[in-house]
Amino acid sequence: MPEPIATPPPRRVAIVTGASRGIGKAIALRLAKEGRHVVLVSRSAAPLADLQSQIQSTGGAASVKAVDVGDGPALATAIEEIATEQGRIDILVNNAGITRDGLVLRMSDEQWDEVLRVNLTSAFVACRAAARPMMKNRFGRIVNISSTSGVVGNAGQANYAAAKAGLAGLTKSIARELGSKGITANVVAPGFITTDMTENLPQEVKDKVTSMLAVPRLGTPEDIAAAVAYITSDDAGFLSGQILCVDGGMTMC
Repeated sequence: MPEPIATPPPRRVAIVTGASRGIGKAIALRLAKEGRHVVLVSRSAAPLADLQSQIQSTGGAASVKAVDVGDGPALATAIEEIATEQGRIDILVNNAGITRDGLVLRMSDEQWDEVLRVNLTSAFVACRAAARPMMKNRFGRIVNISSTSGVVGNAGQANYAAAKAGLAGLTKSIARELGSKGITANVVAPGFITTDMTENLPQEVKDKVTSMLAVPRLGTPEDIAAAVAYITSDDAGFLSGQILCVDGGMTMC
């Protein structure tokens, strides 16, 4: 009698916010390469069309969800829609973020509130919305993309550093609350990465940064994506509540 044909496991569904460029785009491409169905999230769907096509052209699976992560109710609704449309949520990568830099004495309440809303509150809202479908399947991988600014602080970025530091406390609390349900939560804190935000820095600044690193080069979005790929894998089930600084040894955290 022939052996029954095994049913392949369902493709894991990964949500990546801020997926239109830079680190978010690299994470989306890497997770698609790892066989995930990647839901690309950004404020507008238009910038994601090329990325979706790129993933699909290589045999990957991707869909697009347009939502402003700074709009909490809209974000929660979008996460719920994804869970319904895909039938599951396995991986959540909160990567979307903005900067509104300025010295503390000159920083407005609006600059403070906007950065906290987009960089920290949106992660809380997304984690809360994604937790229920993850609990249902007793599997989940949550990764919050922070920054070394949230570890050591940075002059002129009090709002940004506070939001990124807040992600650590949020993530550790989620790790403790949901670990018994098969859900892990971790932080990845990039250092100086070659993105649009760092591209226009003067060369002397880049050289100074590089001279402080144990690995004497600036990081790439792909360096961050590789770390996220491991943390979100089935092999990382015993890794939770951690801050992984992918920064070339700058902070040694």
